[in-house]
Amino acid sequence: MQEVSSKYAVGIDIGTTTVRCVVGHIDGATGVPTIVGVGTAPNSGMRKGNVVMLNGPAAAMDDALGEAERMSGYQVDTATISINGSHILSTHADGMIAVGGANHEITEEDILRIEEVATLGKIPANREVLEVVPHSYKLDGQDNIKNPVGMTGTRLEIDAHVMSVLTPNLVNLQKSAESAKVLPSSIVIAGVAAARAVLGEHQIENGVALVDIGGATTNVAVYEEGDLRFTAVIPMGGINITNDLAIGLKVDQEVAEKLKIEHASAMSSNGNSGVSLEYDGQIYSFSTSDIDEIVEARLEEIFEAVNRELGRIGRAGKLPNGVVLTGGTAQLKGLADYAKEALGLAAKVGSAAGYGGVADDIDKPQFATAVGLMLIDSENETHVSKNHKANAKNVISGGYGVISKLLGRFRP
Repeated sequence: MQEVSSKYAVGIDIGTTTVRCVVGHIDGATGVPTIVGVGTAPNSGMRKGNVVMLNGPAAAMDDALGEAERMSGYQVDTATISINGSHILSTHADGMIAVGGANHEITEEDILRIEEVATLGKIPANREVLEVVPHSYKLDGQDNIKNPVGMTGTRLEIDAHVMSVLTPNLVNLQKSAESAKVLPSSIVIAGVAAARAVLGEHQIENGVALVDIGGATTNVAVYEEGDLRFTAVIPMGGINITNDLAIGLKVDQEVAEKLKIEHASAMSSNGNSGVSLEYDGQIYSFSTSDIDEIVEARLEEIFEAVNRELGRIGRAGKLPNGVVLTGGTAQLKGLADYAKEALGLAAKVGSAAGYGGVADDIDKPQFATAVGLMLIDSENETHVSKNHKANAKNVISGGYGVISKLLGRFRP
């Protein structure tokens, strides 16, 4: 195999139930990536987005990455990976610094310093700052500045959104990756990565929520005026629907999962017809009304939680571009219609289209996060060599500012 060069980018979505890997080749002339390798593997050793056993995610990453390597023909040792779980916190922060004399030009060092000042005292010692996303700056009283670098002034202020994660969760995720011989070049919240793959400039500018419903968690990421405004992780997802069906219908989990995929719907059907499926040589029959009742009860709980999170920032029912749904559960029949009714917003299922590729399923919503991670990796210039040894703080500093850089793509 060849080794990955700077023309390649890799994203690994480490989900609770599934790990997905995407390898992209970056066109030297246009900078546009094309997907050349895809890998998927079932995951174990995680609960609600958090690593609880190192070997499980490590083995799943190794399997998914190996499949993507064989498809692409390249050997991968670095990647941008996802982080998940309800330990992720979204915090508002502001700060002020004196930057020098009257003729001082604002530098990147000033930006880093004010970001550090803005987080002081706001993030507990057992947490790591994953990203500081500036909403606006104020320079000597002039406000609503998007990028003050190069401007002249003496007093710089910032209004920002800070995302932080529990340090042990971050370290355990990195250890799993390193066990799979993958060095994280940066670590990105799963919902933010999915948003990178499916949201457009006008949506991010006018106001939109990305709702990524995975196996065990639901990520919410709200964008407005070109910025990431809020993130949250709800500890519920598609596996909860499967478990509810297994308990309510008194069947094995494998039967319930197949039933969910083939026959479940987010919108109640008219009447009470019956459905049948075959599993392991046995025929099972169910009432659609029983299925609908169970599925709707769990969806109601998930979307009530989503609405509460939107309400925390005053955006419940108030996003002009509504919600975009991703994740494996977004394939549930009628989910967009259900979300529209439950949230009082326009809703649609998003997919990462337009990147070509070698896999038929790459444009399905469950691949949005992995594709987004690959895109972030393609725009992140922090790749390290095979022999570099990193700790959690190295990885954070290496990937620091990646979201701010990405959002800059959507600004004039």
